[in-house]
This record gives sequence, C-alpha cells and structure tokens, in this order.
Amino acid sequence: MTDTLDLDHLRQWIGRTEDKTDVVTAHLVAGLRSTLFQDIGQPKEGDAAPFTTHWCLTLPVSPLSGNGPDGHPKRGGFLPPVPLPRRMWAGGEIHFIEPLRVGDTVTRHSTIKDVVVKSGSTGTLCFVSVDHVFTTARGPAVRERHDIVYRDVPKDGKNATPAKPAQALTAATRETHMADPVLLFRYSALTFNGHRIHYDLDYARDVEGYPGLIVHGPLIATLLLDLARRQMPQLAVRRFEFKALHPLFHIHSFP
Repeated sequence: MTDTLDLDHLRQWIGRTEDKTDVVTAHLVAGLRSTLFQDIGQPKEGDAAPFTTHWCLTLPVSPLSGNGPDGHPKRGGFLPPVPLPRRMWAGGEIHFIEPLRVGDTVTRHSTIKDVVVKSGSTGTLCFVSVDHVFTTARGPAVRERHDIVYRDVPKDGKNATPAKPAQALTAATRETHMADPVLLFRYSALTFNGHRIHYDLDYARDVEGYPGLIVHGPLIATLLLDLARRQMPQLAVRRFEFKALHPLFHIHSFP
C-alpha cells in the first residue's frame, strides 16, 4: 500500500479551498448540550452555542454509494486521495474569537495547508493539515488548524497500541467519563461521522484490529473544554491546542 503513496502528487492539493454554509439551530444546540452532559434547557435565538459547535456544522455529505468500506466518503475531492486506509483525527489548534449563537448563518472557508509523510512505530504516516475559518454576520468566529493522519494496515492485522507516557501529568482538576456506545453513536450522529470505528464494534475489532470502539478525538477535546468552562467560568477560552497521542476505547473509563 505504501509503495503507491506519491507525495508529489498529494502535495498538489496544497492551496485548494472549499466554502460551505450552515445554520446553528436550537435543535442542534439542544442535542449537543445533552450529549455533553450539560443542562439542555430551551435554546433560543441568540443563545451562545457550546464551544465546539462548529464541528457539527458544514459537514461533508455523500451518498451511501459514495462511501468506502470504513464508512468514510471515498478518497478524492477536497481532501487529497491519500492511499493509506486508516484515517483518524490527529489534533489541531482552535482560536475562539466570537461565540456561535442560535440562529447564526455560518460560512466555513477551508484551505489545504500541508501534506507530510513520516515514519512512526506503526509504519508510514501521512499528515494532512487543513485551515478552517468559520464566519458569521458579525465576522470571524472560529479559526482552526485541523490535522488528519492516515496510516497503513498493520502487517499482523492488529493495530499496535503506543505505550502510554511513563509519568502522567498532574492535574488540578480531574473528571472521569465512560464513553459507552450510546454516547459515541450520538456524537457520530451530531457530526455526521460515518466512520465505523466509533459505533460498529464488530468492524472495529474484526476488521481494523482494535480492542473496542474508538472515542472520537473531537469528543475528548470538547469534554476537556467543557470541564475548563465549568471550573473557570470567569475566564474566556481564546485558544485551545490538542494532539492525539494514544487511542481511547469504549471499554475503558478515561480522565
């Protein structure tokens, strides 16, 4: 599979842009609040939406016939057609400028910024970085760098799990969650994410070689941001950077 990875060809996608428009609805905000263990309330016009509502907007929609065996849309189009079969969220950086609000019409302008190939403990890795700007009638609301990683199929048919850091970071505040299949299914639905590793246990275990369903990287990031909001309500979050170092599975609780 890695022999067919033509980096020069893939880097021709750098600079490509895409624009999409969506609306922040009260129903979307209520659904996201309920999934994040927040008070659902009765969202109304002008109410601030949760921090990462932009991950539920302007989503790629493809016909079922246009999906690959993993549930993702087939390769090509806006994103470069990286031939490595495993695709996951690697991390990113978000700048929060202005809250998104119920009733906002939101336009996303996206640009492919870089395509890089590296070698890791699990084999060849291809990273695609995408810049997004989400704008409302009031101006830019969110700026984001989204890092996507593509991986090859492990030779033994199983995904090697990287070792955890030798020493865990000391946290002033800690909260534990159990990402059961219902939570993962709800978040997949909110983000129109058809990737089967998040809700199809047989596929995740028998085809991709994982011990359980994988917890979405954006869901983990969102829960971290919401914890910060509740612990420090007097502070405004302006910038958040995160990187996925280790997969989390639904069979384990996580802090």
